[in-house]
Amino acid sequence: MKLSSGIELAYCTNVHRGETWAETFAALERHTLPVRRRVAPGRSYAIGLRLGQRAAAELAQPATLLAFQRWLAQHDCTVFTINGFPYGSFHGTRVKEQVYAPDWSTPERVAYTLQLFELLVALTPPGASASVSTVPASFKAFVAAEPARKKAIFANLTDCGRRIAALAKKSGRDLHLGLEPEPCCLIETTAETVDFFTEWRASDRAVEGEGLLRHVGVNYDCCHLAIEFESAGAALDRLAAAGLRLSKLHLSSALRVTPDAAGRAALAAFVEPTYLHQVVAGDPRTGAVRRRYTDLPDALADPAPAPAGEEWRVHFHVPLHAAPGAPFADTRDHLADALDWLARHRGACTHLEMETYTWEVLPPALRLPIEEQLVREYEWTLAALAARGLA
Repeated sequence: MKLSSGIELAYCTNVHRGETWAETFAALERHTLPVRRRVAPGRSYAIGLRLGQRAAAELAQPATLLAFQRWLAQHDCTVFTINGFPYGSFHGTRVKEQVYAPDWSTPERVAYTLQLFELLVALTPPGASASVSTVPASFKAFVAAEPARKKAIFANLTDCGRRIAALAKKSGRDLHLGLEPEPCCLIETTAETVDFFTEWRASDRAVEGEGLLRHVGVNYDCCHLAIEFESAGAALDRLAAAGLRLSKLHLSSALRVTPDAAGRAALAAFVEPTYLHQVVAGDPRTGAVRRRYTDLPDALADPAPAPAGEEWRVHFHVPLHAAPGAPFADTRDHLADALDWLARHRGACTHLEMETYTWEVLPPALRLPIEEQLVREYEWTLAALAARGLA
């Protein structure tokens, strides 16, 4: 929904199953419309759409696209952003590190991303701002095994940036791509993100000369950067000082726990076979990172005792509206700090998306009926934005 501050707010439909367009559309009718009726009666409603490659290709068929355009008009709904991170399957199967494949070293990632922008042009009015969020360039282990990927990543981002810029000019829309820093990926901290964009700039004059940074920027996921023990205000200041566009903010929260015997035992309930749950160990008082684990089972298998005062932050998105309960805490403080920064820097980012995609794999004690969870997340988020004069 469009708020009085000019912010667009939606929840990301990656919380629902749907790898084909038919499955995706069925989820919109089964879940999104009931939520829409409860949180935005009598007003236009924005959808944060998740489309994998197969669903995007199917939606791009003229008759299918026309039918969806008519459906959006019928229900007074809009689409301002698409989650273009997972290229393939995202629910009900092992995803883990393959969620980053194909990465930005491949032509498949470029073609898929451009198709998402073509769809946004068809789904948004002239003059609109429309965004796509994407993988953090690559997974660190992929590049370590094949260093030549980095050069291909820069070349592909230049090519894609040029084509997004051309499409934006032709369509009269403000189109922008956001690379999403994530633990254990090629860009995981904001310092690494700035270094990555600096290296890209140095590799190709077109990045500055053709204004590509207007169209290729950063999708800031509050869960991911909180896991890295970053301060939201300092992190966002760092990105802004580097001249990077803040394409979208993912409103999300991660698990925090003291890795003592009780904490480790409780974490066992969050071990599951679908997603990668990176763990970063650090000192919450100083923000110093001590160790990283690629997945939660790796952390739990480490027999070394944690130093006094250490905290583990786990890449497991938990609901925004409620604390996970002892022995856990969450990182909503980072999210609140990010919203404070946004209130001080109005207009720095107008695309906000709630992204608690882990509903199917949450422990039962944390899992409400899906529509109820989404409604409560809207209520929490709208109250947090209103408290800062942003809604």
